[in-house]
Amino acid sequence: MPHTLDSAAVRRWCSLTLEALGREREEIDAINVYPVADGDTGTNLYLTAESAREAVEAAAGAGFGETVRAMAHGALIGARGNSGTILAQLLRGMAGVLAAAAGEECSGELLARGLAEAAREARRAVAHPVEGTILTVASAAARACEQARGENPAAVARTAYEGARAALEATPGQLAALERAGVVDAGGRGLVAVLGALVEALTGAAPARPVRAARPLVVEECAAGGPAFEVIYLLEAEDAAVDRLRETLDALGDSLVVVGGDGLWNVHVHVDDAGAAVEAGVEAGRPYRIRITHFDVAQGPAPQRAQRAVVAVLPGKGLAALYAEAGATTLLVGPGQQPAGGQLAEAIRRAHAHEVVLLPNAVELRHTAAAAAEQVRAEGVRVALIPTRSAVQGIAALAVHEPERRFDEDVVAMTTAAGATRYGELAVAERQSFTSAGVCQAGDVLGLIDGDVAVIGQEVADTARRTLDRMLSPGGELVTLVVADDAPEGLADRLEAHVRETHLAVDTVVYPGGPQAPLLLIGVE
Repeated sequence: MPHTLDSAAVRRWCSLTLEALGREREEIDAINVYPVADGDTGTNLYLTAESAREAVEAAAGAGFGETVRAMAHGALIGARGNSGTILAQLLRGMAGVLAAAAGEECSGELLARGLAEAAREARRAVAHPVEGTILTVASAAARACEQARGENPAAVARTAYEGARAALEATPGQLAALERAGVVDAGGRGLVAVLGALVEALTGAAPARPVRAARPLVVEECAAGGPAFEVIYLLEAEDAAVDRLRETLDALGDSLVVVGGDGLWNVHVHVDDAGAAVEAGVEAGRPYRIRITHFDVAQGPAPQRAQRAVVAVLPGKGLAALYAEAGATTLLVGPGQQPAGGQLAEAIRRAHAHEVVLLPNAVELRHTAAAAAEQVRAEGVRVALIPTRSAVQGIAALAVHEPERRFDEDVVAMTTAAGATRYGELAVAERQSFTSAGVCQAGDVLGLIDGDVAVIGQEVADTARRTLDRMLSPGGELVTLVVADDAPEGLADRLEAHVRETHLAVDTVVYPGGPQAPLLLIGVE
C-alpha cells in the first residue's frame, strides 16, 4: 500500500532527495550549459536540498504543516545558484498550500494543488522566464497532475514525475544552448530527481531515471561578454522594497531570481558590478550571507605554486593532535553525527590554502564532501577529495603526505595509501537486527570490516581479536589501533600481544581515540 504524505513522508522525501542529488550531482554539473556554463547546478541543488533536510530534522516531532514549512524555510536560507533558488521557491509555493489546508497528512488532491502553486510561484520569482528550463519541467509536472487529482498522493507524485521526465527530454528542442551541447536542462534534471525521490518516499520504490542525452556530456565555455559575477544574499525587507529591488537588479544584470516572502528573501543575480548589486540590497533592507563568485575565477586554473593543507573529519578529539602534527585542519564530530556541506566548506576555507586535500573519513560523507569541495573550487581553491572511509585510512594517507611534492603526485600517493588500508571497527548493537554475519541482539559486540558486519560476539576483547584475525588473513605489514577512552582496560596491550604471537613480521601502532570516539578502529596496511 502506498504511504500517506505526512510528516514522516516529508522527512523521507528530504533524505531521499539528498541521496538522489548526491548520486547525480556530477552528471548534473556536467550538463550545466544554461544560463551560464559554470558546471555547478548539481552542486547548488545538493546544497539547497541539504539545508532543507537539516531544517526538517531540526523540526523532528512537529506536525505536518510545521514540517513542510520547515522544509521550505531551510531551502530558502540555504539556496545556492540559479536552480537552487528556484527549487527553494518551488518548495515554498508547495508548502504554502499544504500547510494551510492539510491536517496531519495530505490528500492527492491537495498535493496536485501544491505542485501547481509551486510552478506558478517559481515563474513569478524569475524576472524573465525562459522555456526549456526547470520552470518548464515544473509546469509540466503540475499539468500532468490535473489528470490524477482524485488519486492518492503516491499516484499523483508518480504522474507528476512522468510529466516532468517527458518535459525534460523535450528541453533541447526549446533552448538553443541545450541543443548545441546535446544535453537536457541541468536544473530540470535536478527537479526530476527531486520528484523521483518523492515517488520513492511514498511508494518505497524508485522510478526509472531519465534517459541520458545521446551526445557526450560536456560543459561549454562561459559565453564571452556575459556578466562577470554571481551575487547571492539573504535579505530582510518589506514587499514594496523588494519590488523596487527587482527593478534595480533587472537593469544591472540578468538571471535574476528573487524568492521568499514574509520579510525574508533570497536574492540571486548575475552582474558585472557586484558592489552595485549589494548596495541595492542595502537600500532595500538588510542583506546578509552575501556570496559573490567571479565566473572567470570559477573556470580558471588554480595557482601553480601555493601553500597546501589537509582537512580531515575526525570522530572525537583523540586523533586531533596526530592529524595536527601533519598540518591538518580538523573538523570534529560526535558519535552518530555528520557535518553539513557548509561546515565542511568552512573547514576548507579555514585552512587558508590554495591547494587542499580533503579526508572525509566516513562512507556517509562522500556526497556531502564532494559538494563542499565543488563549492570551494568555485572560489578559486584547488581541492582534491580522497574518499577515505575511516580515520585509519586517513592516517595512512597522512603518513605519505609530502607538501613539497607536486599536488597531483601527493594526491595520488595519499589515495593509494588509503586504498591499500583495510579498515575495521567495533560497535555495540542497539537493537536486534539481521546482519551479513547473522542475527545480532541488543548489546552484542559487532566487528565490522570495510563497513560490513563480519563478527558477532558478546565480549569486546574476544570480538576485537577475531575481527583483527579476519582482517589479517590476506596478509598485512602494519596494524593501526585507535582505542576509545571507554574501551576495556588493557585492550590495546592484549591485541598487540596477540599480533606479536600469531602474526609474525607485523608491526602494531596504537593511538588514543579519546572520549566519544568509536570503541575501536582497526587499520591493516
